[in-house]
Amino acid sequence: MDLSARPLAPNPYDLLPHFPSFTLTSTDMVDDGALPTSATAQGGSRSPQLSWSGFPDGTRSFLVTCFDPDAPTPAGFWHWCAANVPGSVAELAAGAGASDAELSGGFHCPNDTGQRNFFGAAPPAGDRAHRYIFAVHALDVDSLDVDHDTRPTAVSFQALFHTLAIATVTGMYRTPEDAG
Repeated sequence: MDLSARPLAPNPYDLLPHFPSFTLTSTDMVDDGALPTSATAQGGSRSPQLSWSGFPDGTRSFLVTCFDPDAPTPAGFWHWCAANVPGSVAELAAGAGASDAELSGGFHCPNDTGQRNFFGAAPPAGDRAHRYIFAVHALDVDSLDVDHDTRPTAVSFQALFHTLAIATVTGMYRTPEDAG
């Protein structure tokens, strides 16, 4: 089966209502550049460093996610969902996706593997490069009405009604055909 012949999925953030943006950067990758090997499942599933600035006044908390719209499923694949990150936080160190202790009071919701952490990139061997969209939503509430068991789609739906701005940075990764 040649998965690389599938059409490219739309960027899901382009399908949302328009929100202002702010600056999201990473010392581990550049936008539309290669995802660091450490952020792949085979390389250790270590979330990249993320920093953000220029978010709107009135921001009280953040939602941080990583989504692969190119996964061979009808709904993409959620790799990370960190909810209720305090508004005083403007950076997550590399590896912050490992545990709630790294989120300064926020917490992880289950990714699509069912685990409460960052799960690294793992596209099928030989498929084209996948996009891993890291998004930070600046929110107008201290916390969303979610808990540790709320799935990322439901968290993102609730966040939509409290989003002041969204910033994204995308990393690319392709598993070589001879892997696995």
